[in-house]
Amino acid sequence: MKIKWYGHAAFKITTDKGIRIIIDPYESGAYDGALAYGKIDEEADIVLTSHDHADHNYVETISGKYVLVNKAGEYDVRGIKIKAFPTFHDNSAGKERGGNLIFVIGVDDLILVHTGDIGHALEPDLLKKIGKTDIVLLPVGGFFTIDAAEASKMTDSLASRVTIPMHYKTEKCAFPIAPVEAFTKNKNNVRVLDKSEIDLKKENLPEKPEVIVLRHAL
Repeated sequence: MKIKWYGHAAFKITTDKGIRIIIDPYESGAYDGALAYGKIDEEADIVLTSHDHADHNYVETISGKYVLVNKAGEYDVRGIKIKAFPTFHDNSAGKERGGNLIFVIGVDDLILVHTGDIGHALEPDLLKKIGKTDIVLLPVGGFFTIDAAEASKMTDSLASRVTIPMHYKTEKCAFPIAPVEAFTKNKNNVRVLDKSEIDLKKENLPEKPEVIVLRHAL
């Protein structure tokens, strides 16, 4: 599969068969310009949105006859298995910022997890439901989500071979959140790439858990 990071929590997954999955598309210029990543103007076959905030659910610029998944449940779309588990956007059972979905996507013989704006540790029962994972897309910036320390604990809990950080401060995001270095600074096996897309296959996953930092595409 090819994984492209647009910016913030928005990704495009392209399967080996060419099926396009866009996850958590943002509204460019949302929150009075605080989110300044460029407009996502692409076609999709499947769109996943973890919750109804403008930096995660803006589907108006996505084209194509896509299937939208924005509710908890199990789905089979064009042969792709998707599980959407209900979680919370905060550590107060949703009282501060509401609900959030974690997506577990089975595609190309890999299990990819997009954790949305997860705001709390994962309980053992949910970890058991998620099961074995290969790749996790994880917020690390804090304030609105788990912070760097909590994200590190979650990577250990999920035991993925690849972790791709998201939802952190950049020159295109003025939110009061931390930069990615807060998460990566004390870690081994970190690759910082000067590109927004990576092609991952079962046979080329790293032997030891690795953090891969992508450059935002927009």
